[in-house]
Amino acid sequence: MTIRYDLHPANPQPRLLKQAAALLHRGGVLAVPTDSSYALACHLDDKTAAERLRRLRGVDERHHLTLLCRDLSELATYARVDNSQYRLLKLATPGPYTFILDATKEVPRRLSHPSRRTIGLRVPAHAVLQGLLDELGQPLLATTLIPPGEDEALNDAEEIIERLGPQLDAVVDAGACSRQPTTVIDLSQGEPVLVRQGAGDLAPLGLANLVN
Repeated sequence: MTIRYDLHPANPQPRLLKQAAALLHRGGVLAVPTDSSYALACHLDDKTAAERLRRLRGVDERHHLTLLCRDLSELATYARVDNSQYRLLKLATPGPYTFILDATKEVPRRLSHPSRRTIGLRVPAHAVLQGLLDELGQPLLATTLIPPGEDEALNDAEEIIERLGPQLDAVVDAGACSRQPTTVIDLSQGEPVLVRQGAGDLAPLGLANLVN
């Protein structure tokens, strides 16, 4: 049976965060709330859990998975960031943006893009997810919770349990999220390239003229 952790959206209970983090350390795949839609998440270093996550999402190794980081300092451990990129990241984080960046050696080779050695990274602005990341002590490997063959992300814990429950180890329920996924911006090719327009507004980043 899928475990359901009911957490307060602004003041998550430490006991439940600890239980969810322990399950991730044991190889669990969880549905977690973010400041965009819900996401599928697992431990960064667990190969089997990462493979389960890809199967649930219906994507192969060419799809960029994302590292959910606590802050910019942690993000910089896993990506090579120059000064201009850092200024842009500082404007956008925390928030509903995912950036594709060149991965450092801290990222397991199997998690980066097979031909480009890039990885998606973001710093979410969600109290429950930030609490879980603090308890875990490292980034989570994640992908937007969009069922295979569909275009819209799931945003309600009850629906997630009903549709995917047997395939998940737990759902972290902190109330409904937006149905919009993150805005994805590729910074690995020099000039920023818009990969997906989502919840993150481009105007505050000075990128309103970007088109994908």
